[in-house]
Amino acid sequence: MGRLRPEYQVSIRRDDGSEAGPGEIGRLFVRGIPGLSLFYEYLHDPDATAEAFDADGWFDTGDEISMAPGGELFFAGRAKDMLKVGGENVAALEIETVIAAVPGVVECAVVGKPDPMRDEVPVAFVVAAAPERELEATIIEICESKLSAFKRPREVRFIDAMPTGLLGKILKRDLRDMLTNAK
Repeated sequence: MGRLRPEYQVSIRRDDGSEAGPGEIGRLFVRGIPGLSLFYEYLHDPDATAEAFDADGWFDTGDEISMAPGGELFFAGRAKDMLKVGGENVAALEIETVIAAVPGVVECAVVGKPDPMRDEVPVAFVVAAAPERELEATIIEICESKLSAFKRPREVRFIDAMPTGLLGKILKRDLRDMLTNAK
């Protein structure tokens, strides 16, 4: 993501609110001058504004990041895009990066599927250019070699196209709905 700009203060926090250490992934909070270096408020939505800022004026970006010892900031994912697998936070982006590198994968997205033992488990949705049966085996093999066991997708589902919003962003809520509405 780059380096910290002088007009902002940054806090990288663990789930318990304490400061994350160098190289540790945490939630990004930013503080600046409202209306100048940081947006002032959500238009006509005081509740959203109050929810986005803490009592000390820190804005919760929803981004999960880490800071290298030299001060460089690295994006790890979105807090809303984190899976809770057996008590561990897993960035969907980490799994998606591994799957996207598999030849024959046109596009992929990973969401959590509710699981009675592990809270949720990763499920990969894939748009494929190659035959699905061969590609599924390759995806599983590569995930086994590059990801810890708890991060590996429990299912690979092939779809013709990713559901997207107006700006082309993948609508993961629609993918989650596909999981809960499937018989």
